Amino acid sequence: MKLLLDTNAYVGFKLGHSEIVDYLTLADLILISPIVSGELMFGFRNGSRFDQNMLELNQFLSHEAVEKIQLTDITADRYSRIAAQLKGHGTPIPSNDIWIAAQTMETGAELVTMDQHFEKVMGLVYRLFQLHP
Repeated sequence: MKLLLDTNAYVGFKLGHSEIVDYLTLADLILISPIVSGELMFGFRNGSRFDQNMLELNQFLSHEAVEKIQLTDITADRYSRIAAQLKGHGTPIPSNDIWIAAQTMETGAELVTMDQHFEKVMGLVYRLFQLHP
């Protein structure tokens, strides 16, 4: 199973939410988008544990089942198609999430997320986790 992590899924994993941790252990490959990396680093910079969070992220990225992926022209084309579809239906979602959806579709992965708005992206395969406090 090939998974692409949304930013909030990585955070859920790091916080030890058992549903996400258990699901990630089933993966053969976990993909990380540069969009997700950027969102994570932005969050780290706004916190008080930047160095520790970066160390933990780099440890995660160095795991043999984790692969960083790049943006491509195919990603850009898929982004434009998804954005046009969402606009046409009057159902926008955040731009970064459109990029993440585009990469998920390009790679044939399943998106792991806690954002319900991904349901608006036609054809996207995703696993929604709704964590309870």
